[in-house]
Amino acid sequence: MPTRRKYSQDDKKLAADIAQKLGTRAIVMVGLMGCGKSSVGRRVATRLQLPFVDADDEIEKRAGQTIADIFSEHGEAFFRDREKLVIASILEQGPLVLATGGGAFVAPETRALIKSASVSVWLKAELPVLMRRVLRRDNRPLLKTKDPEVVMRDLMAERYSIYAEADVTVESREVPHDVIVSDVLTAVAKRLALAPSPAV
Repeated sequence: MPTRRKYSQDDKKLAADIAQKLGTRAIVMVGLMGCGKSSVGRRVATRLQLPFVDADDEIEKRAGQTIADIFSEHGEAFFRDREKLVIASILEQGPLVLATGGGAFVAPETRALIKSASVSVWLKAELPVLMRRVLRRDNRPLLKTKDPEVVMRDLMAERYSIYAEADVTVESREVPHDVIVSDVLTAVAKRLALAPSPAV
């Protein structure tokens, strides 16, 4: 068993303050595939002592199909509609940390939903970092092409200006996950200090 990292009293207080100030809102991780939404989001949830949900996992569980199969059998429009409904259902469950698929925040209705019920965090990563990560696994429907790097460049050009609408932006880079988690918590804390308290 790996040893559990010990956090300082300041770390614990920051996490407790964030969890309290969130009220019923979620923290929603957005960004391109490979930026670390699930791995970082899971650790953020642990630090805040909140549930963690991966939207793609939830979609697959409810559909009884993989994301790749949904794409190939029904098309992207069908998938985006299903994704919106699942995310809406998850966000109704109260405070939690949610990792979304790469295209979720790009869809206008889903983006509006996330903005209204959460603090959104864009994990922004450079192309070399993304490519190293996504090529480790063969489960990306949008990258099943002869030149996945061209697809990724196009996605960055298309989506980065939209991801920039997230409440906070954190640089995802090749450092230990705990470093990114601390960056996320610091950025969210700053954002919450500026935001009005949620209605009780």
